[in-house]
Amino acid sequence: PWTRKFGDGFLQYFFSALEVISQEIAKYLPNIFIILLIIFITHYLLRAIKPFFTGLERENLVIHGFYPDWAKPTYNLLSLLIIALAIVIAFPYLPGFNSPAFQGVSVFLGVLFSLGSTSAIANVVGGIILIYTRSFQLGDKISIGDVIGDVIEKGLLVTRIRTPANRIITIPNSSLLNTNVINFSVSQREFKQPLILQTTVTLGYDLPWRRVHATLKEAALATEFIVSEPAPFVLQTSLDDFYVSYQLNAYTDHPSKMVYIYSELHQNIQDKCNEVGIEIMSPHYKALRDGNHSTIPENYLPEDYQSPAFGIQSNPQK
Repeated sequence: PWTRKFGDGFLQYFFSALEVISQEIAKYLPNIFIILLIIFITHYLLRAIKPFFTGLERENLVIHGFYPDWAKPTYNLLSLLIIALAIVIAFPYLPGFNSPAFQGVSVFLGVLFSLGSTSAIANVVGGIILIYTRSFQLGDKISIGDVIGDVIEKGLLVTRIRTPANRIITIPNSSLLNTNVINFSVSQREFKQPLILQTTVTLGYDLPWRRVHATLKEAALATEFIVSEPAPFVLQTSLDDFYVSYQLNAYTDHPSKMVYIYSELHQNIQDKCNEVGIEIMSPHYKALRDGNHSTIPENYLPEDYQSPAFGIQSNPQK
């Protein structure tokens, strides 16, 4: 009996609380309807614009100046903006929106996000700029500083590159905005013009330059993935004190294999020069080894080849 009064009071408080909750839910039903309507409109708006950007990506729909690779990121950005706008519109209809606790938590989270996401926002902005400047695409062979490799991931925050040694290098997008990016693939992909590979050989003035040009061109044409049209060509880039710099230029339509093409090209240059008796060496060193054995491999030298001897000639005083 001594707990009956407490029990009666507890039930009264309980039912009173249920009544208040029921009344608040009833008052909140219009807000729930508005939030559901906002979600409904947002969902079908996103579904309505998706076929438009799909057509742009597949080039079924063409807009002058709008590239197909812009379609997907533009759709993602527009979707993000539509969802953010829907959240802003629906925010005042959330339960407890006007309460001081709700407003205090919202301000705290906003300040925390602002202070902790400075670098992340910079990387996102950098990623968006890289998308619309079209500096590179997935699979492109690029050079960033001293890093050369293939682009395997292009995100809003970072870009990942795989080097020829299968090392994965992650570069923040904000850093790419302040760095020169050399793209070896864009010329072939977008302008249908093969990439020019260049390498330089320095040879002495005693060699006929026409003979050097012909030899270097033969070495280029003997290299796999070097095309014959346009034909390779040689430029004499400088006339130095002791030697001439010959720059070999050869075209390739496989920029992704440029590391291996360079290796084979250098091998062929050595072979072709050895076959015609051209020593690839600096005249500085040649002046110090007068009379020594030739540096050309034995299988390229004549069978009766003999190392020249040092010659000493006296000059009697007159």
